Amino acid sequence: MKFIPDTMQGVSVTGYGPGWVEVNGEKHRSSIIVSSEGLCRAWSCARYEDLNESHFEALAAMDSELVLFGSGTHIRFPQPQWLTSLFSRRIGLETMDTHAACRTYNFLSAEGRRVTAALLV
Repeated sequence: MKFIPDTMQGVSVTGYGPGWVEVNGEKHRSSIIVSSEGLCRAWSCARYEDLNESHFEALAAMDSELVLFGSGTHIRFPQPQWLTSLFSRRIGLETMDTHAACRTYNFLSAEGRRVTAALLV
């Protein structure tokens, strides 16, 4: 049996480490949003304490079926009031540490799912 590696079209997380995430070979040292729809841009929050409802409203406007929230090195769940805009649009949310969110994003994106990862670096 011959094995052929999967090739992912679009935006993928190609590496990560302490204080950085690499997307399509480019290292990012600040928080980012990555989407299976081809988006990779800065996310205007440096740390969990900077988050508020407007950050999640911007994610809801992207109209993904699922948002992966990478909360940094430890799992920290968003405040319930921040999530109103996601839930009102019936967009799912999964919270995990940032490295797990990177791996999960790649897996779901490769399956063709409309997924967005919001990653605190």
